[in-house]
Amino acid sequence: MIQIDALPAFTDNYIWLLQDNASKRCAVVDPGDAAPVLAWLDNHPQWRLSDILITHHHADHTGGVVALKNATGAKVYGPAHENIPARDVALEDDDQLTVLGLTFAVHSVPGHTLGHIAFYHADAQTPLLFSGDTLFAAGCGRLFEGTPGQMHQSLNRLAALPDSTLVYCAHEYTLSNLRFAVAVEPDNPDVTGRFDQVTRWRKENRISLPSSLALERKTNPFLRASQPSVKQKVDERTGTDNASPAAVFAALRAWKDKF
Repeated sequence: MIQIDALPAFTDNYIWLLQDNASKRCAVVDPGDAAPVLAWLDNHPQWRLSDILITHHHADHTGGVVALKNATGAKVYGPAHENIPARDVALEDDDQLTVLGLTFAVHSVPGHTLGHIAFYHADAQTPLLFSGDTLFAAGCGRLFEGTPGQMHQSLNRLAALPDSTLVYCAHEYTLSNLRFAVAVEPDNPDVTGRFDQVTRWRKENRISLPSSLALERKTNPFLRASQPSVKQKVDERTGTDNASPAAVFAALRAWKDKF
């Protein structure tokens, strides 16, 4: 049984720590800072960091890689089409890798960056998705390199995974994302209920993750571009008929950028 914990980094990043109690080996996803990981290892001297998984090249996801590899000898996996420091294994779309006994499929999800990947572990009970900065709880990443069409397609790919999939994204953006979701769908009780819940959680300094794909489909406006209520709100805002879900998505992303 793998335990997954969040190691906070910077102001709102999470470094995901996967732990296999049987082997006392662990892995991390997107360690932008080595310090939280090294501190955890210092406090758990019987554990060994064996693997480092990277979703994309931004420094807040890769800044700790070299120090961690130098300190532990961990193997570094990252996207083939981005410059990932100290990468040992370059991953292409649909590749598979085994980490701590878990098999992960690699999904190419361009948009936030062009080479961004996500890691998906298919499991009958609790599938796992490490989505980096592509799919957030109640949101999605900014389009620093890709197009709205690319991001829309990437999110549709992730949204096709099972309802029970647990979504481990890389930032505590949920509350601000839900403020936007309420503006898009003020009459959606799933959205307003989640906003109230996460507001309480954050006041208690509770983490809002992981999410689930079932919850995202109900409350994430970027996965709901084909819903009439979302299209109507976007059309009202833009004063145009956004004829396709892709056009609705593009208008949503532009709105969120200025929200």
